[in-house]
Amino acid sequence: EWFRDFFGVGDLLKIINSGNYSQLLTYDGALAIARPLFPLLLAIELLKALIMKKFRAGEYKIPFFSYVFNAFVGIFIKVAVVTFCIGLFERFAIFKTTFTWYWLIYGYVVWEFGHFIYHYLGHKVRLFWCLHSTHHAPEHMNLSVSYAHFFFEGAYADFIRTTTCILLGVNPPMLVLIMFIDGAWGGFIHVGENLLKNGRLGFLEKYILTPSHHRVHHAKNPLYMDTNFCNLLNIWDRVFRTYQPQQDSVPVTYGITREMRKNSFLDSYFGEFIALGKDVYAAPGLRNKFLYLVMPPGWSHTGEHKTAHKVKEEYFKQIQEEVSEKPKRLKAEAVE
Repeated sequence: EWFRDFFGVGDLLKIINSGNYSQLLTYDGALAIARPLFPLLLAIELLKALIMKKFRAGEYKIPFFSYVFNAFVGIFIKVAVVTFCIGLFERFAIFKTTFTWYWLIYGYVVWEFGHFIYHYLGHKVRLFWCLHSTHHAPEHMNLSVSYAHFFFEGAYADFIRTTTCILLGVNPPMLVLIMFIDGAWGGFIHVGENLLKNGRLGFLEKYILTPSHHRVHHAKNPLYMDTNFCNLLNIWDRVFRTYQPQQDSVPVTYGITREMRKNSFLDSYFGEFIALGKDVYAAPGLRNKFLYLVMPPGWSHTGEHKTAHKVKEEYFKQIQEEVSEKPKRLKAEAVE
């Protein structure tokens, strides 16, 4: 049963056992075929790594234990939150859409807006970062990373995304389809170098977010920090100027900036909460304690901030200084 659930083959096996293969031509049949594709791709990635002798168990430790833990807790909360939001907010929608191709495009743009909001807050609000940091903790990129999440993050994410879509009139059945597409693509963009070396998808790089873009999002390099928050369409990253393509001159370094115990599931899952608790406990006054919860990671009541914004600012300042000093250095070398 666990094997069927992980590989998503339960519905497909039911259709095969029934002998009524015409069901494969229906919407449910298409989903039954599509569900096993991502787990199968992960299995191929693992198999290829084993054959090429590049498999390292530590690279999969955090995602594996996150998946096992979340399988017992997170999925029930996630489904409950989506159902709750649809039931509560549908009556307040500014208008209603239908299940058509043009409204599907509208719905996906709205979904990406909700995804951008949730994802941006996950990086810019310390308490939400505690939920999201588990996903950024792995120091290697492969398909299993898509399973590395704190159990409550899905509920928090879907509360924002579902509420945004429902209030802006997205048709609930169409929302389910959008969530399926988003989940499938969101898994694929974590594909590792064993399957897709540079992560680029040719001319599509200009129009959508590819594995290359998402590798940038998972980087802790100053240039790449807090970029590419969207999932498939890069429209809102371009609007809010958080779009960042990968540069060959700046290789991606994965992980989070906090020093972690290497490949530790417990540290990846609870470490940020412990660090936040220590900061709140040591902060003077209720105001500073509260600010540690809502300000960006790296904020300090002492003013010695190490936020992503501050790190990027210092990085670009250093680059600018190096550029301005280069002509002087070349001139001095020419004189010598």
